[in-house]
Amino acid sequence: MLSGKRVWLIGASEGLGRSLALALASEGCRLVLSARTLSRLQDIGIEGAQLVELDVTDDASVAEAVAAVGDVDIVLYCAGAYDPMVAQKWDSARALKVFDVNFLGAMRVLPDVLAGMVARDAGRVVLIGSLSAYYGLPGAIGYSASKAALMHLAENLYVDLKNTGVEVQIINLGFIATRLTDKNSFKMPQIMTPDAAAKHVIKAMKRGRFRTDFPRPFAWVFPLMRLLPDRWVRAMF
Repeated sequence: MLSGKRVWLIGASEGLGRSLALALASEGCRLVLSARTLSRLQDIGIEGAQLVELDVTDDASVAEAVAAVGDVDIVLYCAGAYDPMVAQKWDSARALKVFDVNFLGAMRVLPDVLAGMVARDAGRVVLIGSLSAYYGLPGAIGYSASKAALMHLAENLYVDLKNTGVEVQIINLGFIATRLTDKNSFKMPQIMTPDAAAKHVIKAMKRGRFRTDFPRPFAWVFPLMRLLPDRWVRAMF
């Protein structure tokens, strides 16, 4: 159960993160909310939530936030960046920013938080991933690779911690209607509202299994692509 758990939600100010903050509050969680802009967290209006400013791309900001937050039952990494980009128009600065937020931010935040959980032999790490992690997709330089790295990190943690009291979850999403997907010019199958996606995430957290992919049946396509010959997958695109 989630009620009463102290949850640190990182990336809470916009889109899915904002919807998750409200959903977790309704579940009775004790919330710590983080994002780069404190005023955006204040706008959510969750009474009793601890608000901690955090830039996951900045080492000093991460160290400050980790110290301010202290021990938590669950750390939920939902910080995300997206910038559609094809290889022919590769912009290193933009691609590295996406990678920094989506993956390296988790690498900065998790070690000290996880150390506390390991010492207590209790806690949970939840990473918000993407279906794009399963296969390199067109127009996703930076994004797809960063989410693949995040998925592998979750798998690493799961294997290392499987015989401890620390749980690990990776929740891979499809398209969510946010300011990030507004950048796309193509049709997005089974696109979901942030509120609907948040309900799926909460359900996955309650079930507690390591890997959850949604929405179905769209989510079934991506693991399948890894089993097909590469030339078949290329033909799909």
